This record gives sequence, structure tokens and C-alpha cells, in this order.
Amino acid sequence: MTRVEAGAPAPLGATWDGRGTNFAVWSAAATSVELCLFDGAGVETRVRLPARSGGVHHGYVPRIEPGQRYGFRVHGVWAPAEGRRANPAKLLLDPYARAIEGGVRWCDAVFDFRADDAQRPDERDSAPYVPRSVVVDSSFAWGDDRPPGTPLADSVIYETHVRGLTMLHPGVPAALRGTFAGMALPPVVEHLVQLGVTAVELLPVQQFVPEPQHVARGLTNYWGYSTIGYFAPHAGYAAGRRAGDQMREFKQLVRTLHAAGIEVILDVAYNHTTEGAERGPALCFRGLDNGSYYRLAADRARYVDVTGCGHTLNAAHPAVLGLIMDSLRYWASEMHVDGFRFDLATALTRGEGGEPLTSAVVDAVRQDPLLGQRKLIAEPWDLGPGGYQAGRFPAPWAEWNDGFRDRVRDYWRGGTHALGAFAGALAGSAERFAASGRGPEASINYVTSHDGFTLADLVAYERKHNAANGEHNRDGADEAHAWNSGVEGETADALVRERRRRRQRAQLATLLLAQGVPMLLGGDELGRTQGGNNNAYCQDNDVSWYDWDGADASLVAFVRALVALRRAHPVFRRRRWLDGTANGDGRSDVVWYRVDGRAMTPADWDAPDAHALAVYLNGAARHVEQGAGEPEDESFLTLCNAREAPQAFVLPGGLGAGPWEVCIDSVDDARVGQVVAAEAAVTVAGWGVQLLRRR
Repeated sequence: MTRVEAGAPAPLGATWDGRGTNFAVWSAAATSVELCLFDGAGVETRVRLPARSGGVHHGYVPRIEPGQRYGFRVHGVWAPAEGRRANPAKLLLDPYARAIEGGVRWCDAVFDFRADDAQRPDERDSAPYVPRSVVVDSSFAWGDDRPPGTPLADSVIYETHVRGLTMLHPGVPAALRGTFAGMALPPVVEHLVQLGVTAVELLPVQQFVPEPQHVARGLTNYWGYSTIGYFAPHAGYAAGRRAGDQMREFKQLVRTLHAAGIEVILDVAYNHTTEGAERGPALCFRGLDNGSYYRLAADRARYVDVTGCGHTLNAAHPAVLGLIMDSLRYWASEMHVDGFRFDLATALTRGEGGEPLTSAVVDAVRQDPLLGQRKLIAEPWDLGPGGYQAGRFPAPWAEWNDGFRDRVRDYWRGGTHALGAFAGALAGSAERFAASGRGPEASINYVTSHDGFTLADLVAYERKHNAANGEHNRDGADEAHAWNSGVEGETADALVRERRRRRQRAQLATLLLAQGVPMLLGGDELGRTQGGNNNAYCQDNDVSWYDWDGADASLVAFVRALVALRRAHPVFRRRRWLDGTANGDGRSDVVWYRVDGRAMTPADWDAPDAHALAVYLNGAARHVEQGAGEPEDESFLTLCNAREAPQAFVLPGGLGAGPWEVCIDSVDDARVGQVVAAEAAVTVAGWGVQLLRRR
């Protein structure tokens, strides 16, 4: 018989102390909890956790060591009409498991209700069909690992997928492709270093499970927004198959990237889980304490769904808030992660009544002495009432700026009345973020992200082409602010191909020369296409994998040059809003010009067919808030032409003596280094950006 002692209620999860393991799990709904231990042959031994402290059931089992597979079974009330779903026939994962092994074999037994009557419990044992939690030894030789500590304002973020980045990389051996270990190899890291990015933002790497509807179509949840283990690195991204390999390989990846000067930001989905709507599976939270972990409707039988996934985690509940905070602290302290991007962050902020920005999560995270020092990025919306909260998160939170995305796309597809909005995006979107007391670093600027077209597709498609997703092309956004440059999809037309090339480079230049924090979609620098699929969440194949052999070398070089220029010049990453005031050399920090060299007027901003703009950034315009002794920067003039025909710009007078030098020409790299006389005329090619530096 397995001996079990009372143990301790904290910490939650499975904690090995060298002699045995303490198990603690929270479930206020359970009358009792069984710990299920599995040997190497899969034979199960059940022991009841003997002690309860508040809502925590706990016990200590001597001689249980790392590698032990385990789960829980919950005894209590089965009354789904009241939101209570205790069913001991279902093996449940530990919400605090540091490692999870195995997947789900989808069948009726993994659901806690009978298929013919949802009010009656399914009494079949789910253990043969569901994953196991694993006891681990979390020790790791971090050595002298030191996070780079790059200020957010100085960051250049690269959003990428662990698997997509490495699956076709010629420098990654086949056995390591799609893994943390593969991403840590020198050829991959060197690409990131040479590109100049300061951080990678990884699509979800917490343990996730593909939903049954995707598996039935021969697809998967490739993106990973289907979390079931908030403490466990995804086992599918581990090259090794020993217990805990996923943890060790993830830590090695972080240490390797830190050594290269690159931070690691995790995309985390604390708003919903794998378990889905009312007729979803019972894998963890639903069976432990359904009415606490999830937000229930007034009738208690249904879920509140502001995520589009059938349910919403109840972040307003103290135990769920504790889970979220413990998970974040774990990744920050134990895994050395540098920041987090919160998927559908508004869902986390809803209080008991459902109102946004009323729960404790936002303040708890920013006031935490550990987490408050990490990068905190909100996707500032969900699908519920009042869900769009862009601009309302407090410091030090930053936010994904979809307004920047749409404004830049509209301008570079030749949209009418687009000039003023485009200028606001270039200046950092003060109209959205300044009222909250934050600076331009609050705006995470992006033109493309994982969700939508790639940059190459943005200029080659106007309509989504998502038939391969098996949803009859109904999924994905219908409005993408896209223009196909004249032909939908692939074409041999040289004029259209050149137009696409120019528009890609122009939008990359806009992204990296704008105030705020740029986020580059991984693979855009290679010219990656998804064939017009703007919702490739289920495509774990060459639709989503980066085509390294087909990379556009000239585009890679162009992005490197832009990033290097941005990182070398603080005038493009100010901490203070541009406001047109004079400082430093007596000239304004920013001036907007027409093509004739005269300052813009209100009427010019409102002109429906205006497609050209010049903006002067004064490197001598320093502000005391930026710190005494900050070196002056050079001054720059950016010329933008979002039309087919070339546009002549008269360089403005009164900006100081000396000629200008071309340091970026998005159409013709050969022009870089050319000298232009002061107050001369410069022609910018169609769909082009030219950046001039005062010599």
C-alpha cells in the first residue's frame, strides 16, 4: 500500500524535496481528491489526499521521484445544471504541473457527460485517453545568465513560432526541427542577431492540446491558443523524450538567446483553455471546480463567452487570479522569461459583474515587484460588451496597436483621406495613448502579425483564401485593409511584382521609422507567403513554415539596414511625445511638410487625394525628461510617396546648413550614400520611402 502523509497546502502542484513529493491541488467543490500514480507500464494506483486546508487538498508521498506520472480524480456533486461537474471517472491534470506528457485520444470517454444525455455523468474511465502530469526536478545550471534588460522603448520585437521558424531551416538537423533545441542552434540565433532584433515574442509555448474538431479534419491547433497547462512548456516542442526535457530545453533556449542579447517574451492565453464550451472535454479545470475556474452565466448551466472559444476563465476569482499570478511568476523567475504578451487581455480584466478593467489582474501584475519589471503587453480587446479597451491600460503596460496597422495599410494601398491618420501613426499614436500618461513605448506597432496576412500576402491578396482550414472560407477577418497590387495571387506580371516589392519595403520602412515599439512578423523579412490564408492557425505545414531556401536576400538586407539605423538613432525611439515644440537648437522636434517644401496646413491634412508627405525629426530637440547629458542625435527627413507615379519633393528651407545624405531608399538601394544639396528637389519613386540625414 502507498503510504501518504498530510503534507503541506503550499506550494500548489507537485514539489519534490529529494525524499518524496508533496501534492497540493485547489478545489473548493471537491468533497475529496484522489491522487493517481502511474508506473512505467501505465498501471494506476489511487490514494486519497488526506488533508484539506481551505480549498486546498494535499498530501505527501515518500519516495516519489522526478519522472513520476500522476493525475487527480475529484469526488463531489454532479449537477451540471448548477455548474457542478465532479466526476471521479475522469483523470484530471494538475493545473500547476511543471511538465505534461502525452496527448488526448479523442473519444466519448474524455467527456464527463453522456453523449445521449448531457445531464447524466459518463462513468467510463478517461485515463487511457488523456495526458499525465509529471513530477520534475527543476534544477538547471543557469551559470551567469543575465537578461539583456533592453528598455521597452529601445526594443525591436520579432514575433515568431518555435516550430514554424525551424521546420525548414537548412541549418537545423531534422531531429531538432520544430523544437526549442532547434531554435537555440547557432544558424537560427545568428539570423536573429544579424537582423538586429532585441526580443523574440513566441507564440504560445505553454502546454496546449488540439481541439477534436481540428483533429477530425486532419488539422491541429498550430498556433497553440488552446492552453491546458500554464506552468508546463509544450512537450511537442522538446527534442528529447525524457521527463522534464521540455523544461530543460526551454531554459537552454532562453539562456542561449540571452547570451546573444535577445530577450524572450511569451504570448500567453489566460483567458480560455482547451476545455471549450458546455459540451467540451473534462481534462483539468472543468472537473476540478467548474464553477470557480470558469465564468458561468446566471443560470449556472452555461458559460460566459467573451473569447469566441465557448467559455472564459474567471480571472476575478481569487483562486484563478492566484493561478495566473503564480504562473507568471514561475515563468519570470524559474524560466527567466523577460516579458509577456497577453492574448485577449480585456477578458482578464473583467470583474465579477463582467465589466472590463475592474478585476485585480492588471494592477496585481504591474504592482508585483517581479512582474512589474518585465515587459507587459496587452492585446487590448475581447469579444464581449465594451471589449475594445485600446489606450486604456495603465503604465507600465504596453498594447498592440491595431490602429497603427490599419492606418499604415490604408495609406500604402492608396486610400483616400489617409494622410492625417498615417502621420499620427508615424508619430506614435499619441491620440490613443497619451491620455493614460504613458509615452510612445506604450504603442506596440505592427503592420502584420500571426493573425492575418503575412506582408507578402498583404500586397498580393485582397480576399482571404482559407479553404484549406476546412471552414468553407468563413473563418478569418473579411476586411484586411489590403490591396493585391492589381492581380489576385501569384502572377508573372513584372509591373505587379515590382509594385508589390515596393509596397512591402515601404511598409517595413514605416514600421521601423515610426515612434513607438516595432514588432516584425517572423518571416516577413524573408518574403514569406501563406498563399492568401489569413487565419493559418491550424496549418502545421509549409503554409506556415518559413521558406528559408526561397528567402528574398535583398529584403533581408533591407530590414537589417532599417533595424540598425533605428537602433543607432534615438530620434526614432523617443520617450516623449512629439508635439511640435521648440527645444535644443530652437527648432521644433517635428515638422510636417508638403511636397513643395512648405509646412502642412489643416486643409492639407483633409485633402482626400493627398498621398505624399515629408516629416522632419530634429535630433537636437531634447527634453529634460530624457535625462541630462543625453547626446544629441542627427536630424532626419522622411519622404513618403504612396502613389504610382514618382513624386518630386522640394526640400524645406531653414533646417540648418549643409547637404543631406540618402541613408534609406526603399525602392533603390543603390541611392544610399548619395548627397543631396540643401533646399534641392528630390524625386521619390512610386510607392517609395526615402530617408535623408543631415550631414
